[in-house]
Amino acid sequence: MRLVIAEGSAILRAGLAHVLSAQGHQLAPPVHDARVLPALVATHTPDVLITNVRLAPTWSDEGVGAALDVRRRHPGIGVLLFSATPEPEHVARLFTGDGAGLAYLLQDRMTDYDGLVDTLTRIAAGGMVVDPRMVRALATATVHGRREGPRDGRGGGLGTLSERESEVLALMAQGRTNSAIAERLVVSQGTVEKRVAAVFDKLDIPGGPSDNRRVLAVLRYLSDRQAPAAPLGIRQQESRRRHLSSAA
Repeated sequence: MRLVIAEGSAILRAGLAHVLSAQGHQLAPPVHDARVLPALVATHTPDVLITNVRLAPTWSDEGVGAALDVRRRHPGIGVLLFSATPEPEHVARLFTGDGAGLAYLLQDRMTDYDGLVDTLTRIAAGGMVVDPRMVRALATATVHGRREGPRDGRGGGLGTLSERESEVLALMAQGRTNSAIAERLVVSQGTVEKRVAAVFDKLDIPGGPSDNRRVLAVLRYLSDRQAPAAPLGIRQQESRRRHLSSAA
């Protein structure tokens, strides 16, 4: 697999590069500055770009902008975006368009080599991966951002959706618009809008900006469909983290 890594920490950057290249993956020189990514990606045409949210020169959200730029210029390249803490506004930006080949993880997952490679393989094949903790963070941010009071707790899981509502949500998770979903299912756009509203209601997606509700519904879908990974023992976790750190 061809990879480009953009990460501000020299230790994590070198550790990721060493471990992934040792397993046979082809890596461009790892970088820390978002400004060099357009040329680097164009030259090396990676299967996946791995980037932190925060990169030079300002260490704010350059990684998000770089990821979106790569997606615009090279739609076939997968993107793994990660950050130290859940940042709902960034994941909402990332998943607003076509969600195929995208992943968002928290930084502590980057030291789990098996999980990292599984994520890279899935998004290189056009799949989507999202850290389940991101669902909770985005839900909390949406609830705090709305004026009305809490819902009555009627919401449930994906099993509460009808077959047609499940189809609509699955197509939403592929980044399709309401009009594209209507064309795919051979129904009116009004019918799609009603089913989307039913999805929000049954999953108890909080009210607020419509884009946030859509992203939150997709994240819930992705999180619920991901098979939970078996928890690592403390010694296994420490061993893997030492492996990445020592590699640097």
